[in-house]
Order: sequence, then C-alpha cells, then structure tokens
Amino acid sequence: MDQPLQCVFVANGELHAQQVRAFLEAAGVSTVERGEALRNTHGLTLDGLGSVGIFVADEDAEEARALLSSADAGGFRVDEAGDAPEGDSKS
Repeated sequence: MDQPLQCVFVANGELHAQQVRAFLEAAGVSTVERGEALRNTHGLTLDGLGSVGIFVADEDAEEARALLSSADAGGFRVDEAGDAPEGDSKS
C-alpha cells in the first residue's frame, strides 16, 4: 500500500492481529500490520509489548471501523445451535 494509512485496531499479539486481519480481508478491506519485532522473536504480549497495529487505507478506514464495531457488538455471532442470528436473510 503506497497510500496514506490509518490505524483501525491495536491487537494484543500476533494471533489476535491475524484474526482481525482475516476478518477485515474477508470483507474486502486490505490491511497492513505494524508492530514490535519482539512479538515474533519472543512472543511477548505484556503491557503493550508485542502489540500490533492494524492499518487500512484512508478510504477504507470508516468501513473497517464499522465492521469491527459491528463484530464487537455481536453482529457476526452464531448461536450455540450453529444457526445464523435472527434477521439474517442469507440462509
């Protein structure tokens, strides 16, 4: 990405970062991650060490934040029976 980027999420470690990146990428939002090298060499995730910033292009920032907010609010959860949430017309 050679365009201006905005940080839309700060993950606590590499695993968390990869989950968030996969979620955004699946929705069509290209991402870049930036963080301390210590997270890869030592697996540190203590007190900000090992944190990973998830960045997207300026034009995708609003969509990415909306997707993340919706996910945080439970908009993408599946109930225990494995069914889609009520009101989801995709099934």
